[in-house]
Amino acid sequence: MKLLIDFFPIILFFAAFKAWGIYAATAVAIVATIVQIAYLRFKTGKVETMQWVSLGVIVVFGGATLLAHDENFIKWKPTVLYWLMGGALLVGLVLFKKNFIKSLMGAQMQLPDSVWNTLNWAWTGFFAVMGVLNLWVAFNFDTDTWVNFKMFGGIGLMLAFVVGQALYLGRYLKEPEQNTATKDSSHE
Repeated sequence: MKLLIDFFPIILFFAAFKAWGIYAATAVAIVATIVQIAYLRFKTGKVETMQWVSLGVIVVFGGATLLAHDENFIKWKPTVLYWLMGGALLVGLVLFKKNFIKSLMGAQMQLPDSVWNTLNWAWTGFFAVMGVLNLWVAFNFDTDTWVNFKMFGGIGLMLAFVVGQALYLGRYLKEPEQNTATKDSSHE
């Protein structure tokens, strides 16, 4: 359910673009993000910082797109968001000596600090590359290609990166230890 809530605005943006074009899709994305945040706030009582940032970025860049009637603003939105996320990871690690990836995931798994640092740098690089890739597609192809890339290419690359991360982490995660009494009784 969380995954559907996370992708709710982009799915609606894609559908609205295919039906009515970029300006209607932009308005739909703004409203969908506001609804998403309101739902999370009502349902869970909390909204994560990056979700607030995402709301701010869509309102600013989407609003500029609608007011100026210029689709270039909305094309910058994913890049700005990627670079803000990557920048936060970079600044956290370099300036504040704080690994935000470890802060987010540390309760779910125990890893050596060197692995946490590798993950942080990998995500920082991934977000930097995704920002550049978004701009390349946005300004070298037509808007329809950019929207398709945003929906399928961006999500596909994110999924591939997460699978790669899981494979990398698999080397460092320990199997849960079974109770020795359970092991012994299973061999009788």
